[in-house]
Amino acid sequence: MKLSNILKPTNTKRFFFFLLGDVFLSLFTLFIAYLLRFNFDIPSEYFKSFFKVLPFVVGLKVVFYFIFKLYFVSWRFFSLIELKKLFFATTLAYVSFFIIFYLFEDFFIPLPRSAILIDYFLSILFIGFFRIAKRIFTKKEYLTNEKAIIIGANEKTLSLLKGEIPYSIVGIYDDNEIVGSYLYGFKVDSLDNIKEAKSAIITKELSQDKLNEIVDLLKLKGVKEIKVYNPFEEKIEDISIEDLLARKPKDLDKEAIKRFVKDKTILITGAGGSIGSEICRICEKYEAKELILVENSEFNLYKINEELNLPRRRYLVDVSKREDLKKVFEENEIDIVIHAAAYKHVPLCEENPRSAVINNIIGTKISIDLAIEYGVKNFILISTDKAVRPTNVMGATKRVCELYAQNVDSGCMKISAVRFGNVLGSSGSVVPKFKECIKNNKPLPVTHPEITRYFMLIPEACELVLQSGSLANQGEIFILDMGEPVKIVDLAKKMLKLYGKDENNIVFTGLRPGEKLYEELLLNEADKKTKYESIFVAKPTKMDIKKLNQKIDELSKLLRKEEIIKKLKEIVKEYTPSFH
Repeated sequence: MKLSNILKPTNTKRFFFFLLGDVFLSLFTLFIAYLLRFNFDIPSEYFKSFFKVLPFVVGLKVVFYFIFKLYFVSWRFFSLIELKKLFFATTLAYVSFFIIFYLFEDFFIPLPRSAILIDYFLSILFIGFFRIAKRIFTKKEYLTNEKAIIIGANEKTLSLLKGEIPYSIVGIYDDNEIVGSYLYGFKVDSLDNIKEAKSAIITKELSQDKLNEIVDLLKLKGVKEIKVYNPFEEKIEDISIEDLLARKPKDLDKEAIKRFVKDKTILITGAGGSIGSEICRICEKYEAKELILVENSEFNLYKINEELNLPRRRYLVDVSKREDLKKVFEENEIDIVIHAAAYKHVPLCEENPRSAVINNIIGTKISIDLAIEYGVKNFILISTDKAVRPTNVMGATKRVCELYAQNVDSGCMKISAVRFGNVLGSSGSVVPKFKECIKNNKPLPVTHPEITRYFMLIPEACELVLQSGSLANQGEIFILDMGEPVKIVDLAKKMLKLYGKDENNIVFTGLRPGEKLYEELLLNEADKKTKYESIFVAKPTKMDIKKLNQKIDELSKLLRKEEIIKKLKEIVKEYTPSFH
């Protein structure tokens, strides 16, 4: 067995190490206490008392240290909290000893009570020092590494400083009442006084605006690398553009989501895509009974299946193939369908309009019809902001899906659509594309200086989708509040700045076919609020379902792009194709 494996700390090794250390130190402090009590000349009759007292004092300390879990704390994490526990545990041990002494006084006589009191203070001193010794002697081990500053004076900072980090910390900065006080030997200074360092580690919980402000300040001060500390995983990670752009909803109702998901069998179409896979993870988090994964990409289905642990069934199925999808419904008793399968790439849909019609419209219609036929309780359609006054084929097809969801006779099934904008980091989105360009030292392609988009983190968007589903009654289109739109050119500049690149390394390529300058989420002022600030309901659009079905059937048979666009315009009156 390798020496490194023998020396590797474990809970068992830690327990016996501290146990033996406490026993030895207790023997030592009691003996020193007797020596001090008798001026270093212990009478022989008191030696007998010493050996009677020793097992009781040591045993009681071990018992109370065990109760207070002091044998399971790593040296490097022994803090003021554990020191307080040590004080209380030691005090209770000696109080217990004196109770035993007064109950069995004859057994212990002669007993020098003052020696026991001296031992009490020596125990706290020596055993406390033993517990924090490693931190005292190893705290500055890494001072030869690169210099870093910490933004935030808090418990997370304390946790960070206790660990072994590859930085030499040269300062801690904050902007609250703790400025001027000391933390772990460092004087906390104001953010205005930040000194230059290669790296900065942010431990402070910040609003989106404040985080952006501090990042700009750090860059201005010459900080090259900005990190964030995750105390739960004990990781220091590069700050990401997602951290700076994420719009986190304030009214996320986790209890409502759990009630909606828990113990349900949930079918997710497009289960391996950016949205579908995250919904799978959230359903597992909120204790779904079983997942039915429907996906037409073999790799994507394999990938999400490998991540999940709850019961699940996998179907490599194209949702536009009715008989294949029908088999899925026949074989499972499904409570909820979340329809995330769609073609969403605007230029590709523009070039392949028939594929977009078949996958997006026919696939959605088949999914809804089968859900109604097989008695599903809830159906959620994932939609997009591009369905609002669409200028491209993708947006128009998704608007047809919304219209069908709103007007179909769904019987007892609650059906709704959820509309939101871009999610950060999804496949094909601008952020991964920009990251790849930065990695390869290529200019960032922006289609237009004024183009803007809404952004939200995938996990939060997906949780709001499920929260919206819990509100559904019949045919609603729920709209997620995506915050303020972001200029793509500003996003590009921020990413270049974040990665230490030239902010002007941007090339304007011109708007692509079907691309809008500004995306919209709300159709008009009549859209209503729900009980959640982050979720709105669009004004319903009524259509004759027979006529809609007829037009969808006609649309599905068309082959030529011009004919498809003409038919889409018949169905979606506000569709105005844009050609660039």
